[in-house]
Amino acid sequence: MLIARPRLPSPALSVLTAFTRISYPQALQTLFRSAGYKLRPPKPVPYEPSASRATEAALARCEGEPRQLARLLREPRHGAIPTIVLGGFVPDSTEQVFLLRSFLLKRGSVYYFNYAPEGFSLELICAQIDDLVTELANEHGRRPVILAVSFGVGIALEWLRRVRAQGRTADLAGLVFISPVACMADVLDPAEAKPSTLLGRALKPYVGQGSLIDASVIEKSRSIFTKMFEAGAQNRASIAAVMTAEELRLLRNRVLGTIHAIDFKGACERVSALCDMPAPSAWREPELMPLCEAPVLVLYAEKESAVLTDNSPTRLAFQSIHTAFFPHGSCRLVSGGDSQVQHASLIFHHFQFLLPIARFYRRLKPGRIRLAA
Repeated sequence: MLIARPRLPSPALSVLTAFTRISYPQALQTLFRSAGYKLRPPKPVPYEPSASRATEAALARCEGEPRQLARLLREPRHGAIPTIVLGGFVPDSTEQVFLLRSFLLKRGSVYYFNYAPEGFSLELICAQIDDLVTELANEHGRRPVILAVSFGVGIALEWLRRVRAQGRTADLAGLVFISPVACMADVLDPAEAKPSTLLGRALKPYVGQGSLIDASVIEKSRSIFTKMFEAGAQNRASIAAVMTAEELRLLRNRVLGTIHAIDFKGACERVSALCDMPAPSAWREPELMPLCEAPVLVLYAEKESAVLTDNSPTRLAFQSIHTAFFPHGSCRLVSGGDSQVQHASLIFHHFQFLLPIARFYRRLKPGRIRLAA
């Protein structure tokens, strides 16, 4: 009997496989995914929860203005585990998970929180999360996963803290925290005379007494965020491993569009919200612990130095006592072999982040919530 010799991958795919440290079948996933984007491009549409009790109450208490409301979008699917995405300062949540989107949609609907470019209110964002989680549980019988990135982790933690302070339990299937930034000291060490991180240099002019913010400061911030994105986009080997040239063009235009759309108030209020977030150790009151009983996955990149300080309070807390906050949590380091994984690099190190995230979702129990008759 003749035995067929295995067909060797093409040189291009061999390079792709070697670079990303993944198997040949996984390398084909990129090709299939990009083809799927052409056949069924992303179409998140504006979404408004049927009940907005918490948001309306926050507005009535003058805890924010309508201009500060996040824009909520949804891509509906029939899966049992919906995902709520909370992005960082930039880009928008829709671009933050640009390459994770197809994986998340196989599990259920995906809800994106895109922060308003002309303003930001932590109180309103927490109220909007509350309304959406309540609707998913009470009307759809689904417990969502909150996937938060960088600054979005701080928002998620603040929401959890407020839920626990009200004596309630967060009705979640799980939480995924990627490169957490939960207080200003995570990116700007108060003991340093000069910021040691790239993000710290962008935010320093906004912080402290006597800070004078004008158009030049805003433009410098935009320039730094643009450089942070372009640094990854210029890594041609990394780009070729995860997306097509057309996808990169589309993503780049959207990310840069978001960076330049954030106006004076929007920039100042996002930074102000981060300043208002206390370090995790500051609110570790016994009555608040644990924050959540659902499974939690915390992922740090192997090279966080462009964003996180060496003494990041949130990182120190999660790496040492994360189980005090989340009894069913785990904290892991994401590495990329020859290409070091950077802070929240969900685009340029898509596969490295996808592997632990996929394992986490597989372990979740998506049992439907029994709805009242």
